[in-house]
Amino acid sequence: MEVENIIPTESENNTLDLFSINTGSFLYHAFPKNDDSNQYFDNRLFFIERKFSVDSDYSLVAGTFLNSQKNRCVLLGMRNDLYRFDDNLVIKGVYAYAGEFFISAFERCGDDGFYETMREHTGVAFAPYIYHAAQYNFTDYWGVEAGLMLPGIVVMSMQWSF
Repeated sequence: MEVENIIPTESENNTLDLFSINTGSFLYHAFPKNDDSNQYFDNRLFFIERKFSVDSDYSLVAGTFLNSQKNRCVLLGMRNDLYRFDDNLVIKGVYAYAGEFFISAFERCGDDGFYETMREHTGVAFAPYIYHAAQYNFTDYWGVEAGLMLPGIVVMSMQWSF
């Protein structure tokens, strides 16, 4: 496996082509079913994605969201384009750390639920996010995705590219 350079080359230095923003997320806790969870459009997902290079299948992601207990968490991870059908449709995976961070805005992430359980066992409130989705790009600048986050959370969101 070839390691790709995350530092932009001179030709990529002045371009926004490597960046995108994900927002407008919808989620539903299908399994385990919990009607008390923060779901539908209330999770306020926002993250920035940065591709390693213009033709790379890998990206870094960093952002924030409200977890199932409505506590603000940080999201740090990696995206991998697993299979590209054409220029519009791609199957992707996002593998991320979701949890507390040293900034005070994220200190309550582990106050409840699974995050609290992880804090009790590890000292850090977090959840590993494993998410697979199909993303359809309607234009070079806008796409929608739908997928499943383990253990059984249905997710849909929009991606805005530059």
